[in-house]
Amino acid sequence: MNKCKYPRLFTPITLGNTLFRNRIFASPTGYQNVNGDGYLNDGAAAYYERKARGGAASVASFEGIVDGEFGKGGSRHICLDTPNIDSNLSRIAHSVSSYGSVASLELTHTGMFANRDLAFFGATSQGIAYGPVECELGGRIIRPMDEDIIDRTIRKFAAGAALAKRCGFGMVTVHAGHGWLLHQFLSPKTNTRTDKWGGPGIENRARLVVAVCDAIRKEVGPGFPIEIRISGSECYNGGYDLDDGIAIAKQLDGHVNLIHVSAGNHEIEEVFAVTHPSMFLSDGCNVKYAAEIKKHVKTPVATIGALNDPQLMEEIIASGKADVVEVARQLLADPDFPNKVRSGNENKAKKCMRCLSCFSSELTNGEPYCAINPETGRELEMKYDIPTAIKKKVLVVGGGVGGMQAALTCSQRGHDVILCEKSSRLGGVLRCEEDVVFKKPLDYYLNQQAKAVSDSNIDLRLNTEVTPEYVEKLNVDVIFAALGAQAVKPKIPGIDGENVMSAQDAYTAIDKIGNKVVILGAGLVGIELGLHLISKGKKVKIIEMLDHISDGGNFLHILGLKVEINKRGLDIDFNTKAKEILEDGVICEYVDGHKKLDADTVIYAVGQKPLREEAISMNFCAPEFYQIGDCINPRNITSATSEAFMMSRNIGRF
Repeated sequence: MNKCKYPRLFTPITLGNTLFRNRIFASPTGYQNVNGDGYLNDGAAAYYERKARGGAASVASFEGIVDGEFGKGGSRHICLDTPNIDSNLSRIAHSVSSYGSVASLELTHTGMFANRDLAFFGATSQGIAYGPVECELGGRIIRPMDEDIIDRTIRKFAAGAALAKRCGFGMVTVHAGHGWLLHQFLSPKTNTRTDKWGGPGIENRARLVVAVCDAIRKEVGPGFPIEIRISGSECYNGGYDLDDGIAIAKQLDGHVNLIHVSAGNHEIEEVFAVTHPSMFLSDGCNVKYAAEIKKHVKTPVATIGALNDPQLMEEIIASGKADVVEVARQLLADPDFPNKVRSGNENKAKKCMRCLSCFSSELTNGEPYCAINPETGRELEMKYDIPTAIKKKVLVVGGGVGGMQAALTCSQRGHDVILCEKSSRLGGVLRCEEDVVFKKPLDYYLNQQAKAVSDSNIDLRLNTEVTPEYVEKLNVDVIFAALGAQAVKPKIPGIDGENVMSAQDAYTAIDKIGNKVVILGAGLVGIELGLHLISKGKKVKIIEMLDHISDGGNFLHILGLKVEINKRGLDIDFNTKAKEILEDGVICEYVDGHKKLDADTVIYAVGQKPLREEAISMNFCAPEFYQIGDCINPRNITSATSEAFMMSRNIGRF
């Protein structure tokens, strides 16, 4: 008999009359109305199918808006009362169930946030919105829900569930957390009604949620599983705490088949990175809410939040903290995570870095592109085989993120690959962050990629400086230049002083850095370095010429950074320019004049300069030549891996 390392995690569970093959559920993510026509495009079914193929026991859908007129948050939301939407939904349900997973349709209503743009925290006034009580939000008046609207809403949820069952879904997930309508009724912050639907008592505030679940049950029958997501705590001053979360769960006990306990409210900026845990939070940071609620209810409980470690997941189930673990971003980083863990290949499973690139990309581009998994967001085109490649001899110059991905993809496609790296190890410039606590997942990924290279047939040549003359001797067919970039040294008097260094050098020279530090530049590099130095006991000041932090295209990561900036006391002066660096500080130009900032060490983090000339020098050393990553323009990990994967996959077509 095969011995499973994680027997509790892979023991089936029955909810209602339905058997789920293990305890790993794919919680709701994506897939938005990319086309802008109210319908899902062809990529949606492939997106959810991929998670089912990877071994998740249940795969939950996008936010299905039950009321298109009064419940839609923005233009990309999919509304379940859209004419002929059933064909879209049926394709998803069929695709998921074909791989032995239970498809679940999420049912939601955005309430007071309806009919606005989805631009985070800067909503514009659009259309009519209803909430528990009349209030002002984003410059518009939210109407209070009267009995007719409440009755309509209950019926809309029930109709959405009936549609789900009719289309082949095996479960529905009622969203009553994170700030949407049902949560608005549960929260004393937003529900101050004095009738049976509100007030100080939890029974009244939970009445709408219970009524919705009961109406759904009447539609779908006694054996059909109903999951409900709640926030175990709102996690901010003025919101409800865990005691209220327990009371809410007790009201729902027996009305549903699974109580899915999340946390926070994504409409409150300071707790966005709790609802969607940032890289600064510990693994399983929100499990405590589910664990406490489980002590008070008979209904099975699911937990979620920063879960990518199978050993932790096993412990959660084994210790009785929860009956199910739900994962979201981890199955974007590696949809095969369940199958790899079960089969003893967990070392091959990529682990989510919690960088929020996927979520930022989804809201910006409509596709959830992952930083470390270039297949995410491209499931439809990855679903089908492409022609076998004509074998080529490929040289990859540079062993950073992009270079390793290019080499691995080319090798997997059957090419002969040489990978040259000028330093003694793979990983590139990001290796300087290996001792940063909140970058441990990044270090894990780099080590994993480096091991994949060493385990492959790739001819790896470390400590190798590549010149055009070196390339000519190799006689290769294809060159990938992935040389990266180097830190820009600003032209400031004193920049060459002994007390000055680049951000890259600073990470590996903590002992040489004085107690008082001034960092030039409030981009992601400067901010993350500043937070790291504070954890090492340094007093840090950042100066930035602009009036804001530069997010590098990952605007949701900034929300987590802001929390840490406030928590750790990182001091930032915006609209400030360094004029001269002295032995004991920096002369800065402020709006109202000049000021000296005392500093033992000055660190510059003002950008990267692409190594373009070095790359272009190899342009005609092979019939095919490609540049990827920072040597074109400085960019993020998401872009580097995507470019490397897609371009390498294309090699050998002729």
